[in-house]
Amino acid sequence: MPACAAINCTNLQFKGCGRTFHLSGYEAAAKNFVAADLEVNLSGRSFMITGANSGLGKATAQEIANRGGTVHMVCRNKGRADAAKEEIVECSKNQNVHVHVVDMSCARQVWEFAQNFVQSNVLNVLINNAGCMVNQRELTEEGLEKNFATNTLGTYILTTALLPALQKAEDPRVVTVSSGGMLTQKLNVDDLQCEKGTFDGTMAYAQNKRQQVVLTERWAAQYKDVHFSSMHPGWADTPAVQSSMPSFHAKMQSKLRTEAMGADTIVWLAVAAAAARQPSGLFFQDRRAVATHLPLAFSRTSSQEEERLLAALSDLALKFKP
Repeated sequence: MPACAAINCTNLQFKGCGRTFHLSGYEAAAKNFVAADLEVNLSGRSFMITGANSGLGKATAQEIANRGGTVHMVCRNKGRADAAKEEIVECSKNQNVHVHVVDMSCARQVWEFAQNFVQSNVLNVLINNAGCMVNQRELTEEGLEKNFATNTLGTYILTTALLPALQKAEDPRVVTVSSGGMLTQKLNVDDLQCEKGTFDGTMAYAQNKRQQVVLTERWAAQYKDVHFSSMHPGWADTPAVQSSMPSFHAKMQSKLRTEAMGADTIVWLAVAAAAARQPSGLFFQDRRAVATHLPLAFSRTSSQEEERLLAALSDLALKFKP
């Protein structure tokens, strides 16, 4: 779900960087896509996708299942997840689709799930797709701000806990679905849970997405045997956008990308040999690496601040580790 309201851009394009996030941007970029990149047989490869019961996650799960991959759907709602699984299996004729019920905003649940998963499963690719944007400051049962708990801490814990399994696999990859909204944000380690000032859900979400990009870069530097990437799907017509940003959706509906278009680069990063040849740690849009900062923007932070982020997340995550 893009943090659209945080982007001050009336023509839906970041001036000076040539990125268009809506439908026309995808259509222009797709003219240069190599169709053969996605002509792959994924039989024998295992993929975990968070938030896989709808939107970009479901579209990604469908594309991977269509190519014979084993799909592990990590979802919060069992009923919706089972219904999505049934559709994916029916369409792909692939029975290797599995549902795991996990609330990504619950740190203890994420730890327990990941620790149990690695004991009996192989994993080649983790796709961190689940996202949350609540517009009022809301705390989880564990006392964490919900956007941060889902988008940042949940992603951090799941990835960290699954790294041992990924490091044992062939061609291991981690793909994290970020957002162009993060381009408006400078990393703020001093207020990770938005406790200071007036709460703005859109800005909190964009800050979380900046955090995900920083994590991707730092993990890539630390774990050389796993390929990491983050990406922006563009502005896609998903249930999350419809529910969290109804006015934006109503205004822009005809210009939004389809779910499949939004998922295209996720799938490409997860399965294409060409993607694995890219340097680890980059940020992608429409199958190409793009800058993580706008021209002349004051959004860059020091390596010390990034290290502070990792240390803060590590300390917080350990508090909930079983």
